[in-house]
Amino acid sequence: MTSPTAHPAGTFEHKRSGMAAMVLAMALLPVGDAISKSLTSVIPPFEVTLLRTLAQAAFFLPAAWVMRRHLSGPIFSRASLASAALIVTVLYALITAFEVMPIATAISIFFVEPLLLTLLAGPFLGEVPGPRRFAAVGVGLVGALVVIRPNFAEFGPVVLLPLLAALGYALNMIVVRKARGGQSPLSFQFGASLLAAALLLSIEAARLAIGIAPDLPVLPDWTVYAVLAAGALSTVTFLLITFAFSRVEASLLAPFQYLEIVGATLVGFLVFGDIPDAVTFLGTGIILSSGIYVFHRERQQDRADAKTAFSGSS
Repeated sequence: MTSPTAHPAGTFEHKRSGMAAMVLAMALLPVGDAISKSLTSVIPPFEVTLLRTLAQAAFFLPAAWVMRRHLSGPIFSRASLASAALIVTVLYALITAFEVMPIATAISIFFVEPLLLTLLAGPFLGEVPGPRRFAAVGVGLVGALVVIRPNFAEFGPVVLLPLLAALGYALNMIVVRKARGGQSPLSFQFGASLLAAALLLSIEAARLAIGIAPDLPVLPDWTVYAVLAAGALSTVTFLLITFAFSRVEASLLAPFQYLEIVGATLVGFLVFGDIPDAVTFLGTGIILSSGIYVFHRERQQDRADAKTAFSGSS
């Protein structure tokens, strides 16, 4: 779930292809999550996070070479290092949650991220939301509590990890928006992916050195293919999202991100037999409604700003 800088082309055909790419990306994301959840049955969550990130970085190398004309500016920077640390936090928190929770429930809680981003945009980006957006954020957080409360009783504190992931993702979006230094979106994300892999390798090396890393059992053959599939899916979804944002305005694509919850529910049912209860559906509906309203207000504000700018220049 990355939001590169948009460069809308303006034609309907370009927008349609961009929206199609976004829909496909949202359909693939839950598949990667299901693979990660399956891996946690035989591999601890941290090691799943490490292997998935290494595989993604490995697949990103040939992809970056093919798309090298889109690489510009330094690949590594302080911003991409900060982004890497936040990506690691998001992945580890979600994969740890997937180990014990239904995917759809974890993703539903995670989708308070746009609401958290709205709150954080004020102090970090100077984008102070109005009272209506604050009200929508408050309603969305109530929806999160509706989802969390019964699941906390069943799963314990681990149910809070998707909230940590949402906070990490919102902070990452702020880092991406504030990034400077002439980096293209592809260069920035390529550097962040490599640094995330290096960071996880460093942590694992330290864990091994002090003797706290778990001893892994003899792994079945399917885990190798699962790790490679998870890495490939992560790379493909990133490239699809990058393509989508290069053709369609961010405000138009934003609601499509909620299709991930639909996909997570479907994949969770088909693969694991998980069916969210009525309370989870209610809370998810509240979160979705609040998030869509926030995106609607942002789009209205963007249009108003563009109209003001046009009037001022004429």
